[in-house]
Amino acid sequence: MDEALKQLLTLGRGYFDKKQYAQAEQYLSQVAEQSHSFADVYNMLGIIYHDQGQFARAQRAFESALRINPAYTEAALNLAVIYNDMGKYSEAKEVYQNALARQKSVPGEMDPFVKGKIANMYADIGNMFASNGAWEPAIGEYQRALALCPHFVDIRLKLGDALRDAGRHPEALQQFEQAISQNPGFMPGRIHYGIALYSAGQRAEAVKVWEDVLTRDPDNKSARMYLNLVKEPASGKAEQAS
Repeated sequence: MDEALKQLLTLGRGYFDKKQYAQAEQYLSQVAEQSHSFADVYNMLGIIYHDQGQFARAQRAFESALRINPAYTEAALNLAVIYNDMGKYSEAKEVYQNALARQKSVPGEMDPFVKGKIANMYADIGNMFASNGAWEPAIGEYQRALALCPHFVDIRLKLGDALRDAGRHPEALQQFEQAISQNPGFMPGRIHYGIALYSAGQRAEAVKVWEDVLTRDPDNKSARMYLNLVKEPASGKAEQAS
């Protein structure tokens, strides 16, 4: 993630936490335009749109959050509320019941919703370390988050990025491969996998990954950009994805 995007994300989350939704939307919408890796950004935008009475936009935002992280209980419950407000009662009931089913835990275990909240807190701390180039502490925080919620693919991507930037290429590749296995349709996982391969000196493999992304999603601008970069003789290494 580049510094400009980090700044937008920090400002957007800060305004959202203060419930200053108009300002938060201004920054979070820019993050969503530049990167599709943040489930919480779409969830926050959904809450903002709901507050504005823009139910259709809120629905799309919550659905986007769940595409990134299907186990995002808060987004699922928010989506159920939107469906109910739009008169889609059967859809609301189905989403709500599925969310409740995910929350059921074995006696003695932490509630999955609480786990998710704590995992995101660890990830936020990891983001702070990563934004300052402190890769090893960031890796530790992301690993703590995934120990609680191994299905949070967006956090797994952050762990992979931190491992890559720390020079721990085999471990980074393993994380991206697992992310793709967990959510094959999540294109940012494949994009980041290609970047990790390229960073590890596996240029041909990276090209194959990005070409595969374009096969699946012909309009994917990130994949096309990285392919153009690596195919130019004078180009340097592909930079980190937003």
